[in-house]
Amino acid sequence: MLAELHEETLALLDSGQVKIETLPLKKGFVHRDSKLVVLTDYQIFNKPYRTKVISKARAAKSKSKSFSSIKRGDFVVHDDYGIGKYVGLETIKIGDANQETMKILYAEGGVVYVNLNYLNLVKRYSSQEKLAPTLSTLGTSEWQNTKQRTKKKIKEAARELINLYARRKATKGFSFGKDTVWQKELEASFIYEDTEDQEKVTGEVKQDMEAENPMDRLVCGDVGFGKTEVAVRAAFKATQEGKQTAVLVPTTILAEQHFNTFKDRLVQFPIKVAAISRFQTKKEQVEVVKDLECGKIDVIVGTHRLLSKDIVFKDLGLLIIDEEHRFGVIAKEKLRSFKHNVDTLTLTATPIPRTLNLSLLGARDLSIIATPPPNRQPIYTHVSTFDILKIKEWINTELSRNGQIYFVHDRVESIDKLAGYLKKYIPEIQIGIAHGQMKPSQLEKVIHGFLNRQYDVLLSTKIIESGIDIPNVNTIIINRADRFGLAELHQLRGRVGRAARQAYAYFIVPSMSSINKKALRRLQAIEEFTELGSGFNISMRDLEIRGAGNLLGIEQTGFVNDVGFDLFVKLINEAVEELKYEEFKELFQTLPKPKEKTEPTIDTYFEIGIPQTYMPEQSDRLNFYTALYSVSSIEEVEDLVEEMKDRFGSLPQMVSLLISAAMLKLFASQALFERIIIQRKNIFIILPKGEKEDYYKHHFTVMMRHIMEKYSDRVKFNQQKETLRLIIPNNFASPSALLESLIGFAKDVSLILNPKIPAVA
Repeated sequence: MLAELHEETLALLDSGQVKIETLPLKKGFVHRDSKLVVLTDYQIFNKPYRTKVISKARAAKSKSKSFSSIKRGDFVVHDDYGIGKYVGLETIKIGDANQETMKILYAEGGVVYVNLNYLNLVKRYSSQEKLAPTLSTLGTSEWQNTKQRTKKKIKEAARELINLYARRKATKGFSFGKDTVWQKELEASFIYEDTEDQEKVTGEVKQDMEAENPMDRLVCGDVGFGKTEVAVRAAFKATQEGKQTAVLVPTTILAEQHFNTFKDRLVQFPIKVAAISRFQTKKEQVEVVKDLECGKIDVIVGTHRLLSKDIVFKDLGLLIIDEEHRFGVIAKEKLRSFKHNVDTLTLTATPIPRTLNLSLLGARDLSIIATPPPNRQPIYTHVSTFDILKIKEWINTELSRNGQIYFVHDRVESIDKLAGYLKKYIPEIQIGIAHGQMKPSQLEKVIHGFLNRQYDVLLSTKIIESGIDIPNVNTIIINRADRFGLAELHQLRGRVGRAARQAYAYFIVPSMSSINKKALRRLQAIEEFTELGSGFNISMRDLEIRGAGNLLGIEQTGFVNDVGFDLFVKLINEAVEELKYEEFKELFQTLPKPKEKTEPTIDTYFEIGIPQTYMPEQSDRLNFYTALYSVSSIEEVEDLVEEMKDRFGSLPQMVSLLISAAMLKLFASQALFERIIIQRKNIFIILPKGEKEDYYKHHFTVMMRHIMEKYSDRVKFNQQKETLRLIIPNNFASPSALLESLIGFAKDVSLILNPKIPAVA
């Protein structure tokens, strides 16, 4: 680097003075021969180097794999036919053309062939229990009854949720003022750069606090994505108006951690932060309770001890709850009485399914932090058998960069034996032992010792799963990883990688042959999904199931087992939409209606698909079919085309036609077409049925006027019984020319009906 900047640096040296210059350097250096020291601003001001936040689009991995991949032998759920077993792709004749279809087996020998148009109706069956479901029987009402029963129960829970929301909107709370100069000062002192999501969520929280209704916002974000900083800023906003903040956490370790974070962040302001948990002596607790009542404490961090009868606030203005689902029933009841007219901010690392997020907007205020912080790197993840020499190497590598290590062993009875074994082979390391059966004071002493670097390795049970946030720990070793659930492994791995340096997670098993298939699949999944934010990935399905139920406040396991997770989420969406625009339409009248679109089918007389000679694996072909037929933008189509070319080479004609059909489906959906039938002589575009009053009241006239003005020589209008359709003569030279023309027509109509849709090439 010095050689590259030789002229520039020599010019700076001439004066022998300190110079400030813009140079393309990530970090500084010392060049002794030239007596030159170069320091970057990050080194001078002791802030980490800020890399650009990777855009969500660039961070996205393989589009075709982002779907819940269905493999041969998997149980699947078809919206209309119920639970079946997928046995592979099979080519059958549909109309004039051959087409690959999904073959699904049902009870009593029933078979359904699903063509490309209806792949959106099929999802892999997943449930919290990981049980093998009972196959549905075709030709009976059993499946429809199960769906209706589930939806009825979901609707009751959603109705209660919306009623709570309505009551809150009718309640007057305290309206906090706009940001002060001190608020801006606190936010500027944050040592990391805010991510796009953090900035957005902070704004949403402050907006809620400034409103006259009490806030009830849920902030959801993967481990280490910056939820606590959002909470610190909210607490500071409350204290500036003389209001107290209570931060309620499920564990003593988490209380200690949050107490330190809040204290460190607010140290430059005259704000008193205190903690109350079993870590305090009786005398200390009495003192805290007294100070809280007379208003000497501004921010109190505590466990469920905060919900005790003796706790009285002078003027509580903000309640922050971390991981509410981990509190018991009695604690939750007390929280409800607390929440009535106090601003409430709930934090959770349990992912809420993205598909659920939009439908609940308006029914519950929900914010998602999905962007990883700058500098955060994916955690290197490796599954290995137990080998003391490897373990020694992993530990020494971390120690060589002055780091510390978590070693997780989930058997209290053998934890001391393992500590002795590690000490025997790696005598130079200091080991601290922590588990839930220790006395609180003893546990606190070990955690404090580890925080203060008295120990190199913290050997513990999974109590570190949530609540310990030590940036200096960047290696985690998990013994007998085959005994842990996928969600636990993900949460544990999230304990490292909180700093800018590369983090490592090692999952140890006795031997690959001795662990069962399910455990092996879990470990393969956790090894594969190392990308940041993968808590929101399909591998986190069991966590998402929990998140969906927590959000609605219902015991959802039975329903998920009956209909599968994806359909469960779809039924929630339907129930909430119906309630918002029917029973509660007065309450949601200011809420914009979701953009209308259809799920059109495209029938062709010519063959479209992916030849086996081009893409040999059935699972790959199914992934691409599913991905192409569920795109929501042209960019997604382009990404899939790029990926296909990259992995399998240039596109055969049949695949090019498939891609054009997917683009036609996308624009036909926005143009509100129900079906497009492409025959040799004519093309029929089927319009929505007569009962869709909104369509005929608003869209139909606009569309017909446009067609008469621009396409009257090519497009005819026709009614056959109750079906309205447009007819276009097929005088095109080739299928590709035909599809190109139809894409242009559908896009044109979609822009007339939705002028706000951005024009895309």
